[in-house]
Amino acid sequence: MSVQVNAQTGPEAAAPPYSYARRPLAEPDWRRLPGWRDVGEAQWRDARWQRAHCVKNPAQLRAVTGGLLAESFHADLAADAERFATMPMLIPPQMLNTMAPHATDPASFTEAFLADPVRRYMLPVASDRHPVWPSHPRAQRDSLHEAEMWAVEGLTHRYPTKVLAELLSTCPQYCGHCTRMDLVGTSTPQVVKARLALRPVDRQELILDYLKRTPGVRDVVVSGGDVANVPWPRLESFLLRLLELESVRDVRLATKALVGLPQHWLQPQVVEGVARVAAAARGRGVNLAVHTHANHARSVTPLVAEAARALLDAGVRDVRNQGVLMRGVNDTAADLLDLCFALQDEAGVLPYYFYLCDMIPNAEHWRTPLHQAIRLQEAIMGYLPGYATPRIVCDVPYVGKRWVHQFAEYDRERGISYWTRNHGIGAAEPRDLGRRFPFYDPIDTLPGPGRRFWAAGGDGGEGRL
Repeated sequence: MSVQVNAQTGPEAAAPPYSYARRPLAEPDWRRLPGWRDVGEAQWRDARWQRAHCVKNPAQLRAVTGGLLAESFHADLAADAERFATMPMLIPPQMLNTMAPHATDPASFTEAFLADPVRRYMLPVASDRHPVWPSHPRAQRDSLHEAEMWAVEGLTHRYPTKVLAELLSTCPQYCGHCTRMDLVGTSTPQVVKARLALRPVDRQELILDYLKRTPGVRDVVVSGGDVANVPWPRLESFLLRLLELESVRDVRLATKALVGLPQHWLQPQVVEGVARVAAAARGRGVNLAVHTHANHARSVTPLVAEAARALLDAGVRDVRNQGVLMRGVNDTAADLLDLCFALQDEAGVLPYYFYLCDMIPNAEHWRTPLHQAIRLQEAIMGYLPGYATPRIVCDVPYVGKRWVHQFAEYDRERGISYWTRNHGIGAAEPRDLGRRFPFYDPIDTLPGPGRRFWAAGGDGGEGRL
């Protein structure tokens, strides 16, 4: 039976009010970890040292943590890499240092590390995954179908007036829930990655040529991968050429490295380059912003704040955060507000979006149901300034971003919400404007009849494209 609900439906009791208290940021002491006991502050602030000492495999994790992590954790990690992981391991020291920041006792370190919210999305283990439904039956590797909407290689034209330019397929860190897990990073036992075929310089030429021929595009998100992995002279050259296009009025640089590797954005040559690009944007009346990705207040440290302010001082109009709503990471109002206040009050980063976790394989343990997201959006209202109150959105395949309350219909029992689109760009045809597109709640959050529906194959016709 289809159960239609509105945004106010739900028997759950209201959460207690959030109590605001200003909390100054703190950089965890990296010397608490055996492998970094002799690392001085100058090394820690060095972007080259950070990149050279990223944790890329279990042996390097053992070297950093010494005997602090129990063998059971290492076995759990190995099982995940063999059976579930869609992203390779790549964690900068800066990000690893925010996990279990106060734990030093070997007797309790493993427990604290396992429970850590940053660890949960940066370093997943097999016991995190749902034992019955690690993936939703409708999960897809390219869950947003971005490659179907490439105007040229790497340029997704998904909205009428804006595009996504994927300049490369690498990042300085890899997050387990990555929406571009089909393309980004090296292959895992579960996922043989797609590959960009063109040379970077040729891809950039095709992107710029398309934008010259398509004056209806005014907004360009420059991403990948992560722009922090593009050599700065090449990135600056691309951005300055992009700013020469009269139709372009907004340019957004997407970089998780502001949080995971702030040392990159503090390098003098990068800060000076950003200032040149910002001056060119300002001279043309173009809005230049940086978008980053923080999911928990623990990852917002004084170095993150320093890097964000360096970008603002260099002339970037805004630094904004686009997080992902994830179970066990930030799925309470207190978690979200703690993060938003750390960003807004202490780091100068504007809370902007929280996305529902996309429907990629092996992500069910992270995903939250739509009705919970709606309640969280209601719960955080009134605490932050209006301009700094983030929107919680669902990125619906073939539709795009929608505020979580904008569904057309919602079957709570089977966890299927339906959404409509208002434009015909991308893979859509004009007939799609009257079509309803489905999105799905994680199966383990459904009532018994809904779980039985999916266990039987979910073949009643509901929710199929």
